[in-house]
Amino acid sequence: MLPELRRRLAATRRRVSRFERREVRQFRRWIETTSNLTRVSVLLFVPLLVGLVTLLANSIALVSFLLFPPLASGTYTLFSEPEGRYSDPGKFVGGMTVGALCGWGAVEFTAAYVYGVPTSALGVDATAAALAVLLTGVVTWLLHLELPTAYSTALLVLITGAAQFAYVVGVALSASLVAIVFVVWRAQFYEQRARYLYRTTNADDHVIVPMRGETAPQTAMFGARIAAAHDAGKVVLLDVVEDEDLAEAERALIRGDETDADYVEDPETDVEAKAADVSARELEQQAAQIETRVGVPCDVVVAVADGDPSQTVLAAAEETNSDLVVTPFETSNGGLSPLVRGLFRSDQNVVAFRSDSERTRWKRIMVPVRSASDGAHAMLDYAQRLAARTGTISACTCIDAERDRRRAESMLADLAETVETRCETRVSRSDVASFLERNDAHYDLVFVGASTDRSAASKFLSRPTYERVRDVETDIAVVHVG
Repeated sequence: MLPELRRRLAATRRRVSRFERREVRQFRRWIETTSNLTRVSVLLFVPLLVGLVTLLANSIALVSFLLFPPLASGTYTLFSEPEGRYSDPGKFVGGMTVGALCGWGAVEFTAAYVYGVPTSALGVDATAAALAVLLTGVVTWLLHLELPTAYSTALLVLITGAAQFAYVVGVALSASLVAIVFVVWRAQFYEQRARYLYRTTNADDHVIVPMRGETAPQTAMFGARIAAAHDAGKVVLLDVVEDEDLAEAERALIRGDETDADYVEDPETDVEAKAADVSARELEQQAAQIETRVGVPCDVVVAVADGDPSQTVLAAAEETNSDLVVTPFETSNGGLSPLVRGLFRSDQNVVAFRSDSERTRWKRIMVPVRSASDGAHAMLDYAQRLAARTGTISACTCIDAERDRRRAESMLADLAETVETRCETRVSRSDVASFLERNDAHYDLVFVGASTDRSAASKFLSRPTYERVRDVETDIAVVHVG
């Protein structure tokens, strides 16, 4: 009974662990979208900062509760649109303070020159309110401090009684506190979110490349340039053979061991020995070329096929501690080859590279995206590694109606902010396939998603992009995020 209970408890723990990992992965993908990140930041920082100001109000008589409404709305504006029109910390502090000063000046002027009464006896006066709004509009316009919350601080002065000076000082201090927190958050987290949130920017240092087909050299160079962007980058060239003896012979040649004389002189194995020698030399030459031209360490591994080519590659990736597979793009009977199909179904990050030329450097890169997903961030990260400082990236999306343009432009702007390489954004009303065919001559490489995160119904209604761009005359990289 006790062993059975232990097994059940162990099984329950495993299910809970799998559920937790799945939930963490889903949350990470959700928070990678910039709009979701700003929503979470608003939910965290607005209550915390208002609570902190409340604590100060209870401790220091200088801080008035009347500044809470404009402070809360202004804080929301800062954190919800960190790159927006009103996201300048100087404008935030200056606009709110100038608004309070204009309101104070309007109260003093109206009390002294319009009614001839003490300021405390004025109350909430319509003339003072109109003058406060007018002064705020004029002064903030002239000083380039236009801010919606400035009008709130100007009007709230009218109900402070004789404590106008204290209110103005409280506005300046509270706004400065919020601005300091915002500046630190934007500089240390929001602008560095690619480093903290997007897995590919901190991973995919070790790249394994199955050496298959005629475009294997270009594919290997492509993988090497992705790996070389990180200091810990490394490339593994993988050769998959059908026979264990042939694999061992090729490994011996790569290690530099002397070939077994009996094996070479055997007529039945002489052809295989020569094939192993040719393969080993080609792999060594390719590795040397990568190390010389790209400057990244390159190893050579030989594996024996176990029936499923994708499982052979995935097993080799695990053994060599490789976190990205870059494979030549292969098709079979009008669809993906078993290798590419199996890799796209795995939890491994995969790039299937279709070479259309002898190119080994890629500086003009297009990245068409559907949304600000983890796949979009991965494609932009790979594009940035290839383009480096001297290249250019075009982040593009296609829309069905003009009403979607503003949302699309905002989405692309959020994506482009995470890229250090020069990045332009383009929105087109055309179909993605025709858009790429019209613009392929301007780019060295196009990244597209593997659509492995889409449902079967979605794939049935709309074919994956890589199936619709077979006529594009430039290099294409199909990205699958595991």
